[in-house]
Amino acid sequence: MRLFWGTRADFYQPSRIHPALSSSFDEGCRMAARLIAYVGTLALLAIVALHQWNELRIDAAATPAAPAGWSAATRSYPAFAISQSDFIGKTETYEILRHPEGGRKDVMRWVAAGENPVAELEIYRRGGESNPPQPPLAELANRVDPGGGRELEAAGVIDSKFGPVSLLRPTGQTDRRPPCLAFLKQIDDPDLRLSGWACQDATLPAGRARIGCLLNRLILLSAGNEPRLAELFARAELRRGDCGAAATSALSADWVTNAENPRLRGAL
Repeated sequence: MRLFWGTRADFYQPSRIHPALSSSFDEGCRMAARLIAYVGTLALLAIVALHQWNELRIDAAATPAAPAGWSAATRSYPAFAISQSDFIGKTETYEILRHPEGGRKDVMRWVAAGENPVAELEIYRRGGESNPPQPPLAELANRVDPGGGRELEAAGVIDSKFGPVSLLRPTGQTDRRPPCLAFLKQIDDPDLRLSGWACQDATLPAGRARIGCLLNRLILLSAGNEPRLAELFARAELRRGDCGAAATSALSADWVTNAENPRLRGAL
């Protein structure tokens, strides 16, 4: 009688993975993939939210509340520009304010992310509005140092393509901190006022040179229905100087234009 050997159905094979283990491993891979996608989505949303928050902080710092009687003109187009900015790493913002009586203010500011503005330039075209509640110097002092309560004192004169420009600085300012310089220029025809400030430079001569360059690089984009404004800027461009020369002259300012007391020769 011949015997036949057969293979048992439940013979153990070490290289074979149990179906239950294989199913658990696949499910774990799917859960890990979903978890990675979920964490990645949360990280992306966090980055977007942080970016939006920084933008809001910049807007809040660079755009103070409009003065009483003035409102933001969001549909108006910029009328001025700076041909070349020296504020490296700073964002330039442009705000237009209008008065019901026809006045217009074009305000440019330079600000870094999460910081206060380091400079400002305001071009004010007067309309039919009455005299403001504050004199120009008091208003400018509040813009340089909001809430500081300090007045401005004379800090010399610089030349620009618009003619001589008066410089001012907060009273009691010392050389132990980066100085702030303000400027004010009133033009009668057309009725135009240039004002602003800069607080980035470490020395007064450097600040004088920066303000001179800022005014010399101010250009007109659109005069609208004001031919005298266009004529003013056309004449000013003929007197436009070199910023390098302005910096040199600022460093070697004489006693007439220097912010400090004049140096007298000899003994009294």
